[in-house]
Amino acid sequence: MARQVWRGSVSFGLVNVAVRAFNATKDQKVHFHQIDRRSGSRIGYEKVSKATGEKVDRADIGLGYEVESGEYVTFDPDEVDALRPRSTRAVEIDDFVELSAIDPVFYEQTYWLVPADESAEKPYGLLAAAMEAEQRVGIGMVVMRTRQHLAAIRPLQGVLAMSTMRFANEVVPAAEVTGMPERIEPSPKELDLASQIITGLAADWEPERYHDSFTAELRSLIAEKVAGNEVTEVATSSDDDEDAHVVDLMAALQASVEAAKRPRGSEQDRSA
Repeated sequence: MARQVWRGSVSFGLVNVAVRAFNATKDQKVHFHQIDRRSGSRIGYEKVSKATGEKVDRADIGLGYEVESGEYVTFDPDEVDALRPRSTRAVEIDDFVELSAIDPVFYEQTYWLVPADESAEKPYGLLAAAMEAEQRVGIGMVVMRTRQHLAAIRPLQGVLAMSTMRFANEVVPAAEVTGMPERIEPSPKELDLASQIITGLAADWEPERYHDSFTAELRSLIAEKVAGNEVTEVATSSDDDEDAHVVDLMAALQASVEAAKRPRGSEQDRSA
């Protein structure tokens, strides 16, 4: 079952759409713990000093950034926590860019956006329909769990999804990869043959056709070995609900259009 991870709003112009974000992907990998073969208990990890081999108390643990090999500048955890951005309750769309212009390498984690209540359903549907018609993606910033993200609000399967994105300096350009060849110009005959192969294998995108066979076989083996094993559920906390801000949709749209006609930075624009 999808879990709510964030609650806030998406704003475009003067229209605010109250939404809740749910995970759009799930981890299907099999994760193992190291155990003591003799007792069957899990193996823990103690924090010890590499210099002395002695256990270090939590209160004595700080943070260090390695500036050169073996040399660190140190920080108190509170110093770093003070710089962390606070969670935001809104994604303000700054730009609408072409959907096809964003390379998939920039996408990170995707969440389904759901209207927070009935009053949000109409502006939500309007935003989804308008972006789908224009094939545009809304770009803005959001802070989730003290981490700042670039975010793309995009139409997907007739509804809205929010994808956190990598910043430009997090993507390695192909030109910086050792051994990357220069653009190759094949002969017309070679290109024609390659095109025929591609055409012969052309198909519609049907993601359910592809399966992780290793994980499936591993889960089958686990079922044979640990059938009947008890599962412990850990309770998770969720954000407190907040009242949605109800707006007159048509009035907000009209005001947004009028604001868009004014030069940016005008007195009316600042007051709005």
